[in-house]
Amino acid sequence: MLLLLPVCYFIQEMVVRLGIATGKGHAAMIYARFGKWWGRFSLFDLMLVNFLTLVTEFAAISLATQQMGVNPYVSVPIAAILLVTQKYKRWERITCVLCLLDLVWLVNAFFSHPHPISVARHALIPNVPPGGITSQFVFLVIAIIGTTIAPWQLFFQQSCVADKRLRFTDLKWARLDTFLGSCFTIMVAGAMIIVGNVSHEHGLTYQDPAKMADAILPFTNEFLRNAVLLMFCNAAVLGTTAISLSSAWAYSEVRGWKHSLNMSFKDAPGFYCIYAACTLIAASIVLIPGAPLQLIILGVQVLAGIILPSAIIFLQLLLNDHKLLGDQWVNKRWNNAINWTIVIVLFALSLILAAQVLAPRLFSAGS
Repeated sequence: MLLLLPVCYFIQEMVVRLGIATGKGHAAMIYARFGKWWGRFSLFDLMLVNFLTLVTEFAAISLATQQMGVNPYVSVPIAAILLVTQKYKRWERITCVLCLLDLVWLVNAFFSHPHPISVARHALIPNVPPGGITSQFVFLVIAIIGTTIAPWQLFFQQSCVADKRLRFTDLKWARLDTFLGSCFTIMVAGAMIIVGNVSHEHGLTYQDPAKMADAILPFTNEFLRNAVLLMFCNAAVLGTTAISLSSAWAYSEVRGWKHSLNMSFKDAPGFYCIYAACTLIAASIVLIPGAPLQLIILGVQVLAGIILPSAIIFLQLLLNDHKLLGDQWVNKRWNNAINWTIVIVLFALSLILAAQVLAPRLFSAGS
């Protein structure tokens, strides 16, 4: 997890710099610099993966609220309606509050009664589980990396920077904001792992993360059980609002529509219709009895693994365009060395992810 901190920061810092320099979203820049074919390729992949990911986010809301005794046919529609909002400042405040609620994961970790020395040792010293490098272990490592650097994040953050109309005078604070956000992400992820370790220590089994909260109840307390379920909902709501917005921003940029949360529905109807449609249709699919959610989740992982390297390569090429950014803001040599290393590693891991899902026995020799 600590190794993912610089990866998370460097990728997002490039997006911030590009968004400030161009004042445009990532999808619009790909269209402008690489042509319609590559633009349509990246937009189609983004919209497809985003929509399927939205389905999984609403699935998480459904599972968690159902575990708390709330009917999904009530909780999912309410969540979908509340997510569609206007005005950037209002959306930003709501999102910041939801992010700060993730601090509850630190409280959850404390009530899990972890062993501090063990936590420090496993956080700082790489190790392999007793079972060795199994297919499940490889899949988990790749999934964690793919979750930290998802394709939609690149499109979302650049459009967000453009919508907020940041300038290079804001870059210092934007970098600090990005660094703090990256640290916060890794810190919260570590707390989640500590909570999940309770089930591992007691050899518990469960079908989904929401049921894990009930499984660990005999070894913790009612507060932790409810807090874990609420935090699953919180994470899903955060993911849903960001993903649906990234789709709306990207599609509207390419179509030349007005696209800003600072505009009313009357001024930007296409943008808000895409925003609302992505959210409401994805929520509707979750409510279909017997919907193949597991199949959708696997498909999302494969598609995300395929488009992630290409999205980062587009970003890296744009950040080395002197005409676009000028000599002052393009990537430095050390920056390129780090970023191309990240691209190569992510490309290799994405291929392994796709191969692992398509051919589950690929790593059976290590099982």
